[in-house]
Amino acid sequence: MNRRVLVLPDRDAVARTAAARLLVTIQDTLSTQDEAHIIVTGGTVGIQSLAEVAASPLSADVDWTSVHIWWGDERFVPTGDPDRNEGQAQEAMLGSLPLPEENIHRMGSASDFSTAEDAAEAYRAEMEAAGDPSWDVLMLGLGPDGHVASLFPGHVSYTEGGPEAYAVHDSPKPPPTRVTLSRETIQRAKRVWVVASGAEKAQSVAACVHGDESLPGAVARGTDETLWMVDAAAATGI
Repeated sequence: MNRRVLVLPDRDAVARTAAARLLVTIQDTLSTQDEAHIIVTGGTVGIQSLAEVAASPLSADVDWTSVHIWWGDERFVPTGDPDRNEGQAQEAMLGSLPLPEENIHRMGSASDFSTAEDAAEAYRAEMEAAGDPSWDVLMLGLGPDGHVASLFPGHVSYTEGGPEAYAVHDSPKPPPTRVTLSRETIQRAKRVWVVASGAEKAQSVAACVHGDESLPGAVARGTDETLWMVDAAAATGI
């Protein structure tokens, strides 16, 4: 597999570069098709990247009415809980851009559904209604343990898998209940980008880049492109 690694000086550079690449890729995508389907991620670098998108002058040139935003995973907590990825994304980017609400595909919260299974089923239905998109860009953060989305090494969330979107219980990282996309759903993306920073992630970055599939990050790959954007500290083990 053609996995590329781009090493940048620091976390700020990772966020700026990811944002610039995302905006250019959206423009390129919309030059050849009617819509762009983007999966965004939470985490420190992921949210900072979204803030950089909102702050970029290039964002004014994008037809946001043709862009659809999705998530790779979500914490199953009430709406408004600070742990919600979509709430962090709303503050960092979504609230600053002219995105139609119907183009923002949030995973259901504990305020909307009684169980994470119900939220996952609803997200599967939403993906099906949208034609089961082959995501134009799917962004992921990487945990120090090598997890991506809510797929955790050695946990049933990763080892057993499930349908396109499914519930995760007893997550090793709080909060314990989540909804995640499956590895197969991630792998249907045209472009998968992983962003990571910090020395505490260096060992996992190296293992994933070298293909250690005991770590979920190693199976995060796109059909056209797999790109890791990491800072110098996170790249020391490669």
